[in-house]
Amino acid sequence: MPGLIKAVIVFVLSNYFLTFPVIGLLFSGVAIARAKKPVRPSDVVEKLLAWHVFWAIGVSYLYNFVMHGFFGKMSAAFIGWADSPFQFEVATASLGFSVVGFIAAFRSFDLRLAAIVGPSLFMLGAAAGHLYQMVTEHNFAPGNAGLVFYMDIVIPLFGLLLLWLQHRYGRPGASPVSIAKSNLPPHDHRVVSS
Repeated sequence: MPGLIKAVIVFVLSNYFLTFPVIGLLFSGVAIARAKKPVRPSDVVEKLLAWHVFWAIGVSYLYNFVMHGFFGKMSAAFIGWADSPFQFEVATASLGFSVVGFIAAFRSFDLRLAAIVGPSLFMLGAAAGHLYQMVTEHNFAPGNAGLVFYMDIVIPLFGLLLLWLQHRYGRPGASPVSIAKSNLPPHDHRVVSS
C-alpha cells in the first residue's frame, strides 16, 4: 500500500498541469451544486471560470515557479534539457502569471481575460516548442511529450472557451436588459422634439 500511495503522489505532483485544472473542476462542481436554484448557464460558467483561473492559472503557475525556481535541475531533466539560467526567468514569469491569476479569479471579466490570455500564449508557444523538440531532437521526455504537450493545448482552449461563454451569457445577477445594452454601441441620449 505505501508503494501505491507514493506512486499516486508522484503522479499528481509530476502532472500538476493536469492535477490543478481537475481540482478546479471539482471546486466548480461543488460551487455549482451549492448555488442558489435554479442554476442558470451564467452561474455555471461563472463558477467554472473563477475556479479555472484560481487553480489552472494561480495555483499551477505558483507550483511552476517553485519547481523552476528552487528545483531547476530536476525540472530541466523532466523536460529533457540541461539546467540553465533560463530556469530563473521561467520561474519569475510563472510567478507573474500566478499573481495575476489569484487577483483575477473572482473579479471582473477583463481581469480574467488578462489572466488567461498571457499564460495561453505561453502554453501554446510551449506546445509548439515541444513539438519541434519531438520532431527535430527526438525528445520524448515526460516533460516534453505526452500529457504535458496535450495540456499545453487543452488548458488554453478551455480557458478561452470559458471566456467566450461568459461573454455570451454574462455574469450572474446581470439582467438580460443590461447585458443587451452593454453590447449596443453608444448612442445619443438627447430628446428629439417633433
